[in-house]
Formats: sequence, C-alpha cells, structure tokens
Amino acid sequence: MSQMQIWESYRSLTRDPSVKKRGIQQNTYKRVLKYAKPFKFDIFSLIFIVVIDAFLVVAQPLLFKRIIDEGISAGNKGVVINTALIVGLLAVISGVLSVIERLYSSRIGEGLILTLRSEVFNHVQSQPIGFFTRTQTGSLISRVNGDVIGAQQAFTSTLSGIISNGISLVVVLATMIFLSWQITLTSLILLPLFLIPAKYMGKKVQALSREQMSLNAEMSQTMTERFNVSGALLVKLFGNPQVEGDNFFKKASRVKDIGVRIAMTNRVFFVALTTVATIATAIVYGFGGVLVVTGALTLGTLLALTALLARLYGPLTSLSNVRVDVMTAFVSFERVFEVLDLEPLVKDPVSPKTLKAGPLEIDFQSVSFAYPSRAQVGLESLEIAADGKVEETINELALEEINFNVPAGSMLALVGPSGSGKTTISQLISRLYDPTKGQVLIGGTDMKDLDRTQIRQAIGVVTQDSHLFHDSIKNNLQYSKKGATEDEIWDALKSAQISDFVKSLPDKLDTVVGDRGYRLSGGEKQRIAIARVFLKHPRIIILDEATAHLDNENEAAVQVALSTVLKGRTSVVIAHRLSTIINADQIAVIKDGKLIAIDTHKKLLAGNSVYSDLYNQQFSIDV
Repeated sequence: MSQMQIWESYRSLTRDPSVKKRGIQQNTYKRVLKYAKPFKFDIFSLIFIVVIDAFLVVAQPLLFKRIIDEGISAGNKGVVINTALIVGLLAVISGVLSVIERLYSSRIGEGLILTLRSEVFNHVQSQPIGFFTRTQTGSLISRVNGDVIGAQQAFTSTLSGIISNGISLVVVLATMIFLSWQITLTSLILLPLFLIPAKYMGKKVQALSREQMSLNAEMSQTMTERFNVSGALLVKLFGNPQVEGDNFFKKASRVKDIGVRIAMTNRVFFVALTTVATIATAIVYGFGGVLVVTGALTLGTLLALTALLARLYGPLTSLSNVRVDVMTAFVSFERVFEVLDLEPLVKDPVSPKTLKAGPLEIDFQSVSFAYPSRAQVGLESLEIAADGKVEETINELALEEINFNVPAGSMLALVGPSGSGKTTISQLISRLYDPTKGQVLIGGTDMKDLDRTQIRQAIGVVTQDSHLFHDSIKNNLQYSKKGATEDEIWDALKSAQISDFVKSLPDKLDTVVGDRGYRLSGGEKQRIAIARVFLKHPRIIILDEATAHLDNENEAAVQVALSTVLKGRTSVVIAHRLSTIINADQIAVIKDGKLIAIDTHKKLLAGNSVYSDLYNQQFSIDV
C-alpha cells in the first residue's frame, strides 16, 4: 500500500463510531443538497475526474504486464519502448487529473465553508443578548470552524472517496479475477489479517484523540482566562505565580503524556498496516511464484497482480467504514443547522414603519417582561458548564406593568436598589429584547414595527463598562459611524473632553487601546465611548451607570462631556450617584421590577421613602 492509501485508511478507521447511533433528521439530506446546488458543475466535474482516475488505477499494472510478457520475455524492443512511453504518458495524465481534482475539490470545499461560516456568523449576530450570556464562546467558535469544515468534507473527501474507492474496488477486483481467480481469492481470504488489527488500532487512536482534545481544551481554557487583561489582573492581585505555574505544568504534562501515547500508537498503527500488507504481498508472491514456475501464470501477470493487490486493501478498508464517514459529515451539518435553526426573538417586521424626524419621545405602556429561558434563546450543546450541568431559568417577571412617558428632548433618570430592573428597562428601549406584554414606543411608533437598523441609528448607549475593541482609537470611533472624517472624529473627541489627551499620544488617533481598552484609564475609556456616541449623533441617549466606577476627577470630566452630549436629546440615565441626576426632568423609582413613583427630585425626596432612603444613604444632610 502507498503512504496515501495508508493515510486514507487511518483517517477512516479513526473516525468516532458513536455517530452511527445518532439518527439523522429526514430534512437534513434535502438541506445538504440545497448547499450543493451552487456547486453542481464543480461537483459533477470532480466526480467525472475521480471516475477517470479510478480506471487509471488498473492501467499501469496491466501495462507493466505487457512490457514483461510481450516485450522483455518475447525480446520485442518496440513493445517495451512503446508501452513504457504509454506508462509515462498515463503518469502525466494522472498527475494533471490530480491537480484538476484538487482544484475542483478546494473550490467546492472552500466555497461551502464560506457560505456556511457567513450564514452562521450573520445568524448568530441576530440572536438576542440572552443567547450570548448563556453560550460558551469556545463552543460557538467551534461550530463556525470545526463543524463547518467537517460538513464541507461531505462534498470533498467523503464524496470523492466513496466514488473513487467504489469504482477502484470493482475495477481492481474484476481485473484480478480476470488475470487469476486463485490469487484473487487468496488475497480476499488474507483481508481479515489486514482489517482486524487495523480496526483495533483505529479504535485505540480514536479514544486517545478524544482524550487529547479534552485535555487541550482544558489547557486552552486556562490560558484564555489567564491571558486576557481581566484574568491577568486577577491573577496578579490574588493569585500565586508558583501555584499558577505548577497547575499549568500539570495540565501541560498530561497533554505531553497523551501526545507521546498518540505518537507511538500512530507509529504502531502505520507499521502494523504496512507489515500486514507486506506479509500479504509476500504470500501472494509465494503462491503466484509457484504458479509461474509451473507455467500456470506468466511473470508479468504475477507482477500485475501484486501491484493491483496494493490497490485492493486501501479501498476495501475505507469502504468498510464508509457509514461512519458519511454520518460524521452529516452530523457536522446537523450541528451547524442546529445554530441556524435558532429563531431570533427580536425580528424585523415585514413592512417596517419609518421614524419621524426630529426629537423622539419614549413611551412605556403597561410593559411587563420576563427574561427568556434557555429553550427560547440557547442550545444545551453550546452552554454545558464545567460540571456538565445546564442551568435552567424560570420565567419570572423582571418588570411588571411599567408605565411612563419621556417627552422628546427631556431626561428621565432611573433609580432603585440593585437588581430592581433599571438596566432591563434600558435594554427594552434599545430593543435588545421585546416586552413580554405591553408596548415600548419611540416617536409614537411601536418598536416592533421598526427595523433594528433604524433603532440603532436613533439610539446611542454608554454603559458602565464600555467596551473598546483591540484596535486604534480611530477605528473604535468609526465603528459608530463608518466613513467618518478625521475632522468629525476630532470634533467628537473635543465634545467628549478627551481631544487634548489623544493629541498628546505619540500615535494620536492610530493609538491601539488594547484588549477591551485596558491601555486607557477608566475615565479615558469612558470619554472615548462618549465620543463614539457623539460621532453617531443619536436622537436618544441611554447612560447605564456611565460614571459608577470613576474617581471624582474623572467623573467631573465625564459629567462635562455628558452634559454636552445630552443637550437637546431625549435621554434615559441610570445613576448610581444620585447627585448626578437631581436636575433630571423626571426621576422614576424602580423596586422589584415595579415603578413605584415618578416625579422630580424635590417631590420624591419629600414624598417617597424608597427614594429618600437611597438619597440619604449617600448624603448626611438633606438638600
């Protein structure tokens, strides 16, 4: 057997056999064919080339037989030369076909990967924020990478392998029987001697590979948690470098040990396949040699048969595991479809309405809301925790019968104890979720009647921990307004009270802010986030405790920036420090998901115990 045939046998025999127990849904096959349709010309071309190549498998041994029997043994130089030229020509043709086959195979495979990855990425982007809070990022990325690649193999290696091996097996067997049914029968009797140890070693490699994947995932998780900025900071503040190093060494050592075992098992696997194939060839040579001596077989025929024998065991081994190959590809498709079949909870209407021009009011009408359960927004296979358990949420109301109106251009402040539902209200205004009951209107239009592009353009948000990409300041700002000019960017930075700082940096706008913006201080990062909102020019501003973790100096700078960005815009402000919102047009007091009061600061301080208690906890004197 050639190294390529041994590798194909290895790949087939080390597939996970458990996929055979999994049932494939009936519509999966139809959906897979839908993805094949754009590549039908390439697929038919690939099949055609594979078929021709399969017939060429037997051509070379038969030509060698002719050289020996009709050329060398008969002393005919012309036959030797002509046949040798044909062998060379067929080798060139086979090489060219191999290149063309690879071209079509890669076009199909890479095209399918592009299609599936793009679909999964875009579909995941449409999922509600609750999907991301439940999903393990690594598992999701695995779907976009590993399972998509596994799926494309259905149209490349699996499809071409089945056709090629099937045709090769039929042609080789027919040719061998035609040349000598005795040696063909002997070859088939010897097949179990080859197949049984191969399957045994394949199972061992498969089990070790599964263990290696688990150990590598565990080690990668450790590195991911320690190498991001937040994790590194936690380790430096609370961790012990010696303990961290020892723990990592233990995990890496287990990976090393399993790596050595896999390397040795692989070597034994390949040696076993090669040895058994060589023994089978030796037996055929011995038996065939006797037939040649007795005159029952020509020498050329014997050499042709032994050459064909090497092309018999490879296809037989691969086809013996063909069901696992096919099921593995279809299971990968199903895992991709599992993500694509997740229905987004927040959908754009078929015929969206258009927001009116000018300032926008916000209106909550009898709004109740319960966070969606896992069954509504998640996949169990994407959120398995370390202990193997999946937490199930109970659909309790986070908000109940909320009614308020924020006139265009005014400010509403939301206050209340932690966990009372303030951030949930801001998420409904941004349409990260839709209310379970009631309506949320902006500009007099139900948000469910607007497409999300309009809503994103109309609303700007600054959160408590604003996220910046590991990119330049310029690119982070242009994320809110693609194509913004440098003049517009500097105007936004000036309005956010951060332009002088950016000008002082060596790379100015091209300064890379680091992972999550950690190269900047908290105040600097918040002002960059405010500048990003300025650049967007939204008509509604939501501030979710935007100054909660800032010191007095940074808070003062951010408050100046905010006073500029809020001017003339409708705003909803969630404030941890009540001193920052005492001048709001309205202050809504939220407790246990209910609106218990809404009024001005002075009236609430005089007439609402919840608000006055919250206020007095921060100030020792009445205002």
